[in-house]
Amino acid sequence: MKLKKLMFLFGFTAILACNGNKNNTPALKASNESADTLAAQLVTLSAEQLKNASLLFGFTQTKSMYKVLKVNGLIDVPPSNIVSISIPMGGYLKKTSLIPGMFVKKGNLLAVMEDPIYIELQQDYLTAKSKLVYLESDYNRQKDLNATKATSDKVYQLAKSDFESQKYLVKSLSEKLKLLGIDPTTLNENNISRAINFNSPINGYITKVNVNIGKYVTPTDILFEIIDPSDLHLRLIVYENDATNLKVGNKVSFYTNNNITKKYLATIAVITPNINEERTTEVHCHLVNESARLYPGTFANAEIELNNAKVNALPEEAVIKWQNKPFVFVKIGGNNFKMIPVEVGVSNNGFIEIKTDLGKQEVVIANAYTLLMQLKNNPT
Repeated sequence: MKLKKLMFLFGFTAILACNGNKNNTPALKASNESADTLAAQLVTLSAEQLKNASLLFGFTQTKSMYKVLKVNGLIDVPPSNIVSISIPMGGYLKKTSLIPGMFVKKGNLLAVMEDPIYIELQQDYLTAKSKLVYLESDYNRQKDLNATKATSDKVYQLAKSDFESQKYLVKSLSEKLKLLGIDPTTLNENNISRAINFNSPINGYITKVNVNIGKYVTPTDILFEIIDPSDLHLRLIVYENDATNLKVGNKVSFYTNNNITKKYLATIAVITPNINEERTTEVHCHLVNESARLYPGTFANAEIELNNAKVNALPEEAVIKWQNKPFVFVKIGGNNFKMIPVEVGVSNNGFIEIKTDLGKQEVVIANAYTLLMQLKNNPT
């Protein structure tokens, strides 16, 4: 009796097991369907299915495609457009009305400085110039006397040496006065001043004011910084692995975080031939629109076009991915479609490069995933 019960339970379990396997078989087959197996099959749609699928068809097109390198950088100006103002001989700041952000023109007054050393320098110059007149006269007299041997060569040489040494002194003092903005040719005993004016050497905006009235500054102190934004450029940071792909003349498009929808254009002008400790190099680009209102120091996101070749391309929507492989559906007469593997390249502006030769085959360029779902749900 026990044996019959055991045999009955065993048979019932086997039947359940068989039924379970039978019910799970289709799902198992569909989940394990490989990309290659699906690609070998055709999808056939009825007229109604074709209408509801809203498929669009097209052929590969010849497009100008380029690889894009995404980098970051800053809006910058060349060093010639940044001026740091300092006083060659130091002094006390007597007057200034500058604040950061002000625009100044070349020649505008920046500051008035005063110091006793300015008076001494002017005095030394006028004294040396006056003595030069005497030594020149004495030199000419000794030269005439020496020509008739009325005086010795030694006396003549000493007069010549004193005269030339004084010329050097006057010249050096003259250059020092020019550094302070004083014209030595107009200096006389009536216009000696304890104060000097410093004027702007360029047109630009005041970006730094490091002093206040009454402060004493040394020759190494920077009083003001002026930036001329008329020659803006884009300075990009590129990693060493990407730098070798760049060429002068490559087109660049960029935008700032202040307005990500506004695109600006530039071209690569200089590639720094050096890799720094951070394994990057700097790339300097000229703006196409030089009148663009951008501020130096603004962060920028840029895309560099690395090449511009003519290739066969399809809309990106035409290419589907299945198991990390790219495919397209081509029309095989009537309502029949076949999924075929393709090799793709770069993509931009809504198109993707198709390296596989599709010839004149008509390709599904919209709603291709509808066919993929149909193929997965109805494997043959």
